[in-house]
Amino acid sequence: MARKPPIEIKVDTFADHQVISQPNPLRKMVRYSEEKDIEDPVARAEKALASLSGEFTDWMQVECDRLSAAYAAIARDGLNGENREELFRAAHDIKGGAATFGFPTAAAAAESLCRIIEHAPDLAQVPGELIKHHVNAIQAIYREQARIDAVGMADELSRKLRGVADEYLIHVNRDRPEHLEAVLAPSIVPEG
Repeated sequence: MARKPPIEIKVDTFADHQVISQPNPLRKMVRYSEEKDIEDPVARAEKALASLSGEFTDWMQVECDRLSAAYAAIARDGLNGENREELFRAAHDIKGGAATFGFPTAAAAAESLCRIIEHAPDLAQVPGELIKHHVNAIQAIYREQARIDAVGMADELSRKLRGVADEYLIHVNRDRPEHLEAVLAPSIVPEG
């Protein structure tokens, strides 16, 4: 087996310190092209998003329907591990994608719902109205997004939901410092 040549390390010595430099082997991997051939990756991504923009509204409708179905299953069958997980996944997917697809305030409301699911000691003890208000808010934000005055109302709604959720989580986690620390950590909060 052939041995690799040793890496040449350059040491510059000064009166009070040394600077050690080693070669960058990645330089061999770089391929240079003419400037006219360089494609802007941001422009390419924006073009791809623009071509998909018609699907964004459909995506959000599908996710809202999924969230609604998960909540309806809990209301109908009671809380169990499966429908709890589906409610969390639906809210988490909205949290992760809604801002990208033009629904940032829905993302904030979904993030608040995720926090409740993650940090409540017993989800069965969470007031049903708190979860219901989050689900309804996400759907209303999606439904009313096109209205001029809806953005300000959606921001205020998300902010108030988050405040109520945080107040509840702080109260129920007062004896659980590890969860309380996570609850108090900053996260998505719409600016007002």
